[in-house]
Amino acid sequence: MATLENTPAARISEIAASQKAYFRSGATLSEPFRRTMLRRFDAAMVNWEKRLCDALWQDLHKSPEEAYLTEISIVRGEIRKHLRHLKEWMRPERRPTPLKLLPSKSRIIKEPLGQALIVSPWNYPVQLLLNPLVGAISAGCTAVLKPSPYTPTVARTLEAMIREIFDEEYVAVVQGNREVNRRLFDLRWDVIFFTGSPDLGRTVMEAAARTLTPVVLELGGKSPCIVDRGADLRVAARRIAWGKTLNAGQTCIAPDYLLIHRPLLAPFREAYTRALRKLHGDDARQSPFYVRMVNDRAFQRVAGYLTQGKITAGGRTDAAERYIEPTLLEEVDPAASVLHEEIFGPVLPVVPFDETREAVEFITAREKPLALYYFGTEAAGRDVLLHTSSGGACLNDTIMHIANEELPFGGVGNSGMGRYHGKESFDAFSHRRAVVCAPRRFDLPFRYPPYKGFRWVKKIL
Repeated sequence: MATLENTPAARISEIAASQKAYFRSGATLSEPFRRTMLRRFDAAMVNWEKRLCDALWQDLHKSPEEAYLTEISIVRGEIRKHLRHLKEWMRPERRPTPLKLLPSKSRIIKEPLGQALIVSPWNYPVQLLLNPLVGAISAGCTAVLKPSPYTPTVARTLEAMIREIFDEEYVAVVQGNREVNRRLFDLRWDVIFFTGSPDLGRTVMEAAARTLTPVVLELGGKSPCIVDRGADLRVAARRIAWGKTLNAGQTCIAPDYLLIHRPLLAPFREAYTRALRKLHGDDARQSPFYVRMVNDRAFQRVAGYLTQGKITAGGRTDAAERYIEPTLLEEVDPAASVLHEEIFGPVLPVVPFDETREAVEFITAREKPLALYYFGTEAAGRDVLLHTSSGGACLNDTIMHIANEELPFGGVGNSGMGRYHGKESFDAFSHRRAVVCAPRRFDLPFRYPPYKGFRWVKKIL
């Protein structure tokens, strides 16, 4: 796989300086400008669809169908939503004015934060770079985009697309490895939007702290999946198998481990095996819809988990293809790394429990996850949500909360901070500025020394 050349430091500084001047010119502020850029963006997503899909196949063996569903359609849906609601979101919000400030008026105006830096990972390299860009454009920001070098074909394709539709003083792409990330984080930005691992998130936050730059951190972690009494095992197995094998498990909100009511383990195992067969056939390696590990290092890491328990489904690998079969792993030592590290692959370790409270205690003893999935009765699921915390959740499903652009997406604690999608994306790149507009000719005398009638003033304060 060909590597990307690092964008030179001088070139990065040149782009950042030109974007700062462009933003200060006020060119990005008007609604017509933002709307025009969003429409141009949407048209490009149509024109570049095949090239983006081809690049995703080249780097990840991702089928055109999955590429459209999990990458392109999400970006286009986000653009359309912003076009529908941009005027409403930009409109100043009136707020009540207390008696002590009358006859002033109070409102909140939405102003762009300014220069945005958006850094994305490799697992959904189109969606996770371009979806935040929709919010940056909608809010009136400029943006520097940094795609992952681990999907170089996609990164080059995205750079060519962005260069075709936007001037670099407005939106630009820079390429390279973590050294380029370090150079970017050393510069002053008005907002940093980072998607990646918690460890890298700490590095971003440390760099941002030096300049007090606001950050949105979309991180990851070990998202638990509970199968409890009352679960429909056929439905649960199918939806968990789909969520776990989507992008070969290389999804930040994939079910990371399975907590299951002990009597349900054997029938679930059978249902899960059947579900995998229906999704990917008898040999997932032959399926045109089954993704590969992104690189040899990822393959070796995930394949290493297969030795940490008893394989009861799947388990076959092919290093030459970076292929790992969807695998169910049982009888896992609680101290094993597969139960402590984010797997980011199609291996699903199983932990049986006797009472639901045991599953809740297992989850709450660990860092807060990006997602939590519960299969069982809705009432029991609501109780589990009450006693746990996660960025998002599904009852009797997996993954699908990300598909609703009306819901915010983001983490909590170790799994991230800030949120986006829909209006949340507009807000992520905006500052809500409080404004009091006072009349010029009328002035309340009580605020000035010598504070005449102060005992009456106290009654209205």
